[in-house]
This record gives sequence, structure tokens and C-alpha cells, in this order.
Amino acid sequence: MPSGNVHNLINTAAYAALFAATALAQHAGYVHVTPVQGLAFTAGYAAGTFLLSPDLDLAEGRVNSKRYWGILGFLWVPYGMLFSHRGLSHTWLIGPLTRLAYLGVIVALVVGLVAFLVPDLRLPGLPSSLDWKGLLPLLAGYYLSQWMHLIADGVRPDHDLRHARKTARRTFKRLR
Repeated sequence: MPSGNVHNLINTAAYAALFAATALAQHAGYVHVTPVQGLAFTAGYAAGTFLLSPDLDLAEGRVNSKRYWGILGFLWVPYGMLFSHRGLSHTWLIGPLTRLAYLGVIVALVVGLVAFLVPDLRLPGLPSSLDWKGLLPLLAGYYLSQWMHLIADGVRPDHDLRHARKTARRTFKRLR
């Protein structure tokens, strides 16, 4: 299993190769990527590589992703306590969702606290409709960065199913 620095290097090299391939494909007229789509993909990929790594399930220790959060890194310690390393947090579909959901809970708590402490403050609201042209590349970048990490760790795409089956077997045995 690679170190955090090696994971970051692998993800950065993969991004550079993908960027070059996309630029060549766009120049040849095979694809069309708008600047907003490119920026959204890059932001999602960078966030998934540096801030929301699957290794946040080790957040009780010294993890690169936790350190990149600076003084807010302590917010990820409960996440590390909730998820065992290479367990549910290292699955292909659910794992990345766990980090997004955890981040959403943190944001909701902060917004709720600010609204409670400063009731007259007008906080920006969510947009009335989602712009899928920007949201899909953001999610694609995020998920691809997560998958690059899992590939480097040797986690197979069917890990989600195998993990679910193993958990179901354990639960069934306890119920008997």
C-alpha cells in the first residue's frame, strides 16, 4: 500500500496524462470541454486527491489529507473512528459518498451554529436548480481521484459487493 505522498504523486501524474489526452482530443475535435467543466473536474479531482482521500479513515494519526485541512484537520478524527481502514471507506461507490456526507454534516452543523449565534445574518442559500453541466464534471473528478487511490491500494471494483456480503454474513450469524 503506497504512502500518502506516493498516492498524491500517482494521482497528479494520472491527472497530467488525462489533461494532455483531453487537450489533444479537443484539439482534434473529438471532445468539447468548456472552461467551466474543466475547472469543475479539476476542483473535484484536487479535492478528492488532497482533501478527501480514502485514507481519512486513519484520521486519528498523521494522514496527509488531514494535515492539508490545517487547523481544521481535527474535524476528521471522528470520521477515522467511525470507519475502519480499508473497510467501507475504501469501497468504490459508497466510500467516496461517506466522505461527502460527513463533510455535508460538518457544513450543516457550522451553518446551523452560525444561524443560531447570529440570527440576523443572511447566509447564502443553495441554488434553486443544480447545474448538471458543472456538477457532473465535479463529481467525475472527485470519483476518479478516489478510484486512482483505490487502484493504487489494490482494491478491486467488486470490493463494495464483497464487503456487503461479508457484513451480511456476520450479521446473519449474530442473528442465529
